[in-house]
Amino acid sequence: MIQLYYWPTPNGHKITLFLEETGLPYEIKPVNIGKGDQFKPEFLAFSPNNRMPAIIDDDPAGGGAPIGIFESGAILLYLAEKTGKFIPSDLRGRAEVLQWLFWQMGGLGPMAGQANHFAHYAPEKLPYAIDRYVKETGRLFAVLDHRLRDREFVAGAYSIADMASYPWTTAYERMNLKIEDFPNLKRWQDGIKARPATARAYEKGKQFQSMPPTHPDARKILFGQDAATVRRYGA
Repeated sequence: MIQLYYWPTPNGHKITLFLEETGLPYEIKPVNIGKGDQFKPEFLAFSPNNRMPAIIDDDPAGGGAPIGIFESGAILLYLAEKTGKFIPSDLRGRAEVLQWLFWQMGGLGPMAGQANHFAHYAPEKLPYAIDRYVKETGRLFAVLDHRLRDREFVAGAYSIADMASYPWTTAYERMNLKIEDFPNLKRWQDGIKARPATARAYEKGKQFQSMPPTHPDARKILFGQDAATVRRYGA
């Protein structure tokens, strides 16, 4: 059984996408990030960056004590290796998937997140910041669109690289991007959205709701962290 510490964010959706595709047994442990659940000592014990998602695998390969994993990319890779699914076994195929997985973790996710933050949640509108991150997110969308010009999925067959990127492309309107400008990406989105496992994964998230990030209490929790926060909670 996989214990999934989750909230319905793009990074949270990555993991339910994988679990629903594979049918691996799992139990959702909600981490309400708007209320500060990510700072509970029992969560920080295996997710020291005070971020979700994180998992505990009660039945790791080879047996032994449960294994805790944090960081969504690391979780996807761990689960792919555990199940032998959604990552190729050959050297070149594996390299293709991994480079696009890390592309999402290092680029698409952070840039899209900042574009959304400065456009909607920053206490003051900063035109330079908005322009900077929207343009960079658009550039990354174009990279993905170009990659998909002659293939159905990012790295050949459907893989953890697709699962990592898809949730970060669906909120394009909030980032002032037009999906019509990226026809190959749009086709790819439609194909993933049509998968039954995708529908099940997103349905799981509908039961969890929190204060909107614009609420003062949630804003303080989500956007007010610094080094003192880590020291205070012992992360």
